[in-house]
Amino acid sequence: MESILVYDTTLRDGSQGEQINFSAKDKVRIAQKLDSVGIHYIEGGWPGSNPKDVQFFKAAKKVPFKHARLAAFGSTRKPKTAAEKDENLIALLRSKTPAVTIFGKTWDLHVKKVIATTLKENLAMIHDSVAYLVSQGREVIYDAEHFFDGYKNNPKYAMKTIAAAVSGGAHVIVFCDTNGGTLPFEIEKIMDQVCPKIPVRIGIHTHNDGGLAVANTLAAVRCGAVMVQGTVNGYGERCGNADLTSVIPNLQLKMARSCMTDKNLRHLTEVSRYVSEVANMTPFNGRPFVGKSAFAHKGGIHVNAIMKTPMAYEHVEPGATGNDRRVLMSDLCGKSSVDYKARELKIELGGNGFDSKRIATEIKRLEHEGYQFDAAEGSFELLLKRLTGQFKPLFELESFRVAIEKEKDLPCRAYATIKISVDGQEEITAAEGDGPVSALDNALRKALNKFFLVDLETMHLVDFKVRVIEGREGTGARVKVFIESRDQKRVWSTIGVSSDIIEASWQALEDSFQHKLSRT
Repeated sequence: MESILVYDTTLRDGSQGEQINFSAKDKVRIAQKLDSVGIHYIEGGWPGSNPKDVQFFKAAKKVPFKHARLAAFGSTRKPKTAAEKDENLIALLRSKTPAVTIFGKTWDLHVKKVIATTLKENLAMIHDSVAYLVSQGREVIYDAEHFFDGYKNNPKYAMKTIAAAVSGGAHVIVFCDTNGGTLPFEIEKIMDQVCPKIPVRIGIHTHNDGGLAVANTLAAVRCGAVMVQGTVNGYGERCGNADLTSVIPNLQLKMARSCMTDKNLRHLTEVSRYVSEVANMTPFNGRPFVGKSAFAHKGGIHVNAIMKTPMAYEHVEPGATGNDRRVLMSDLCGKSSVDYKARELKIELGGNGFDSKRIATEIKRLEHEGYQFDAAEGSFELLLKRLTGQFKPLFELESFRVAIEKEKDLPCRAYATIKISVDGQEEITAAEGDGPVSALDNALRKALNKFFLVDLETMHLVDFKVRVIEGREGTGARVKVFIESRDQKRVWSTIGVSSDIIEASWQALEDSFQHKLSRT
């Protein structure tokens, strides 16, 4: 069975998503990452539309891609313009990519009302553009824009546009569900009708406006498509594109259609998180196959089952896509969950009389008070060690004081003084910050630097969240504070709970530093 060609359009279609804006350097970095896992085609952008994409293609010429073929994207020639004189086509050739992807109008509605030309001229635009690019030695991938809507509205004309691209010499014809509203059974019905009539390779490009982009892509492959287009993490205009982090493993692990080596597939989670970081987008934990929660188990019954046989609650092995199994601790946990986490963390239970059953009871009590250990695994590890007598605090708080100063037309400044003790030796330090937690963080670092050789400069607080536990008491309500910290190797989260936001923040901050120092 023929392997599937993966065509990534994150750098072009993905960058059209809301709040996503890649620089030319960002695009180069992502392209190199995609190349490293064996993506077959990387669409770099539209060189005829903006200077940034021109800059990218200029920089990309110096990058030695080992696997991927770089593609430049553009449209067919303009009406009543010779192909060799069309500025868009000239820009595509100037990019000097081995592959060129152009889109043309399939839906007669667009021909008449959007580009305002005749149906006959549109056919000539498609044929002339493809033929000219082929004559210049390029591999031409033709994206039949709005193909499924066009076919449903006027099937004869839609097929004439495909014939024009084929007669021009297109190497691949890609059917596009541009509005993202086609259903899987419609994809299959239409492709079953048209695929036998097309003498070249067929691809599929779907959008997610109906929440079906991945399903529609898989349906198209079943009908003969051998190229799948999509973006990493499903980024794209409106509701996004088909998510390659779901398309690839579904094809490879469920449909036995090879997209990349098993070794490269195990880097898929890494690629997903890398692109999220470059895009400055928070990773979606619930993303299938690669999300942080994709193989996370919270209910005690579930955990008990996966301890016996993981396939009881996992549809694939987490490591196949480079992900990890996680057991979450909460008020839903039971003895099995505690046993699993203790083994994972290499913590022996039973100390101080706290076996897994008693620990589970204590966790449920704390969660009732507002703690949330499934989102604060750093605090949970410390809790487990404290309860079983396997943790001695590396420092202890004696006192702290925080002051906020506000002057007219100037931002607030915070000042903190802190006294800690380490093995009976006390240290008092003071620092300022952009807020009370920032000031406390800075003061604590200064104090700890007097006792520990650990390079705390590599540790950063990367997220700070406050949640009201019960809002009926207004400003006197209890709150929980989450802090996410990161160093050069790890990310960990901690939690604090109190009716005082500063105290809750301190609890989470203290746990973060205790966790860091205990792991060093």
